[in-house]
Amino acid sequence: MTNRSGILFAVGATLAGLVTAAPSAATAEAAAPPAAPLHWTACGTTKYPRLQCSTVRTPLNHDDPSGRSITLALSRIPHTAKTSQGPLLVNPGGPGGSGLAMAGFVAGALPEKVAAQYDVIGFDPRGVGKSSPALNCVPKYFQPMRPDSVPLDSEDEQANRDRAASFAAACGSKYPDLLPYMDTISTAKDLDVIRQALGSQQLNYFGYSYGTYLGAVYAKLYPVRVRRLVLDSNVDPDGVWYDDNIGQDYAFDARQKAFAAWVAKHSSTYRLGSDPAEVEAAWYRMREAVRKKPAGGMIGASELEDTFLPGGYYNGYWPYLANAFDRYVNHEDQNALVDAYKKFGAVDAEKDNGYSVYTAVQCRDAPWTRDWNTWRNDSWRVHAKAPFFAWNNAWYNAPCVSWPVESLNPVRVSNAALPPVLLFQATEDAATPYEGGVTMHRRLDGSSLVVEQGGGNHGIALSGNACLDGYLADYLDKGTVPRGAGSSSDADAVCAKSPDPEPEAAGASAKSARSGAADPAGATLHGMLGFRG
Repeated sequence: MTNRSGILFAVGATLAGLVTAAPSAATAEAAAPPAAPLHWTACGTTKYPRLQCSTVRTPLNHDDPSGRSITLALSRIPHTAKTSQGPLLVNPGGPGGSGLAMAGFVAGALPEKVAAQYDVIGFDPRGVGKSSPALNCVPKYFQPMRPDSVPLDSEDEQANRDRAASFAAACGSKYPDLLPYMDTISTAKDLDVIRQALGSQQLNYFGYSYGTYLGAVYAKLYPVRVRRLVLDSNVDPDGVWYDDNIGQDYAFDARQKAFAAWVAKHSSTYRLGSDPAEVEAAWYRMREAVRKKPAGGMIGASELEDTFLPGGYYNGYWPYLANAFDRYVNHEDQNALVDAYKKFGAVDAEKDNGYSVYTAVQCRDAPWTRDWNTWRNDSWRVHAKAPFFAWNNAWYNAPCVSWPVESLNPVRVSNAALPPVLLFQATEDAATPYEGGVTMHRRLDGSSLVVEQGGGNHGIALSGNACLDGYLADYLDKGTVPRGAGSSSDADAVCAKSPDPEPEAAGASAKSARSGAADPAGATLHGMLGFRG
């Protein structure tokens, strides 16, 4: 889910009776305004020189199409083949992720023959990036140092509660007119405005992470408008948003254990122990050390968690995180942690915007308990078994406890009116655990699920796995999907996981990890998908 995936807490019976069906396609169509033709201008970059940009106006409130409008920023790599298969909208997740550069990435990562058949369209969803207005409720909200995420006493807990409440209040004060319309249904209706502006009867869609839920909601609203639909690393549509994120807490803890096992396997390089439990214990000793004395005066326990969380999204970062771990523990090098934090954990203005949109959409999309005792009890319960991320994640979502706008009811995305849909899921994905892909597969009749067996990365297509990418290319080229070829009843096809990374030489920098020195496709993709998203 965006530059920080969403993690919420289950409150059991709170969801009972709250799930409602989406508006009918006819109702959604009636609310959509006519869209003006788009004017594209060159906005190429060194990496994506063919990129073009445009904007489209969309109603703030789709139930009042003649009222106030807002602006969505678009990007495009135009088709070059004689025959076009229409627009392919791409989304990196979030909510809150910018998709403008993703058009260039997807067009460049697909086989040339396939990419040439599509106008690959990126977009900044409402409130995001270059769309206007763009949200930024509390600039530098994550600036070091924050209180320890794990409250040692009531004072620590209250400090975090006050921070979260102040963020919610600032959003309500700054954007009272926007927050009622920051939700997935409104964003899905924006997609249809984009479709109309593109002059296409149908659209093709490729979404990662939260983008899978956005795509599924669009398909619920406009099933006849869907031509091809690719959903990678699927949100569990039945768990929006409480239950999904309890699962994430446990899954991220498991990925942290997988990181410890990888470090232990390469103990001759990192000298942090040859037993995974020994490595994990060393990590928690490091956490306690920086809690007492922040590294470089800025990396406390919460910042350390933020630094290592991206390793749960993408194992290509493991060598660089392990180097920083080694340097701090074995060489008392605080600068190594500071450098890793700046590359992986620090939040800049773009991520400030992403977090503001994330909270606005997630808090609005589905009901949240306003009873802090429920949050506290759930957090301690999860922390007892999965301590790596439970409390950090609780505070990330805690603005929803006092969000100033009433929540909607989540959409039932079950759908029997779609053409074949292609789903991708890794069995060890932490941000969107495997069960979510299975549930989405069952909810979308006729869909096909391709599984990366043993894979732990979040976002797997176009990251360098030839088996996965072959299924994607065949689908976008010919509309074909695998049927029942997998080794389990859930999967239609199974691919072997991409290999784990190898250790880097001592002193390898976090900067080289983000630039993709060892794994260009994977690093580029995961840089766009971000963390917590």
